[in-house]
Amino acid sequence: MFIETETTPNPSSLKFLPGRAVMPSGTREFASPEAAEASPLAQAIFDTGEVVNVFYGWDFVTVTAAPGVDWSALKPQVHAILLDHFVSEAPLFVGGTADGISVPPEEAEMVVEDREEDAEIIASINELLETRVRPAVAGDGGDIAYRGFSDGVVYLTLQGACAGCPSSTATLKHGIESLLKHYVPEVVEVRAA
Repeated sequence: MFIETETTPNPSSLKFLPGRAVMPSGTREFASPEAAEASPLAQAIFDTGEVVNVFYGWDFVTVTAAPGVDWSALKPQVHAILLDHFVSEAPLFVGGTADGISVPPEEAEMVVEDREEDAEIIASINELLETRVRPAVAGDGGDIAYRGFSDGVVYLTLQGACAGCPSSTATLKHGIESLLKHYVPEVVEVRAA
């Protein structure tokens, strides 16, 4: 089995591609060793002691190293953990599959409650996020989650490599905000949630 590695815009994160599906649907982020207890793979990666975030996408795992950690030493460790996991076909989560653990975006914690009269606007925003934004951020080893719309402001959360990326503010403000304003005139601003 060959696991490819790609850099991401976040110098602290690497994207590992095992050449097979990781999550059958949705995404999952582990921002602490305690959260990683739900997944033996994430827990093993955190057990290196040099990782601060593990993110599962459809066909990739993004790992974020702690500040000051040298990837030249950590990368072979993570690669070996991933190889062992996928070759052994171990379960991704404790007690079952990812299907029961994945949190769909619409069920995620909202920053503001959407108003019924904004339903068309919100549908347009979510369609653009799904079709244009999510594939781009997945290419960089992350994901984006919708967290609400109120008074022209769209609230979003970046996950995985995108969450701690030095260019995340530029991504939100210049990339996503520009796109949403262009296609949905009711959008006046995008904010990180």
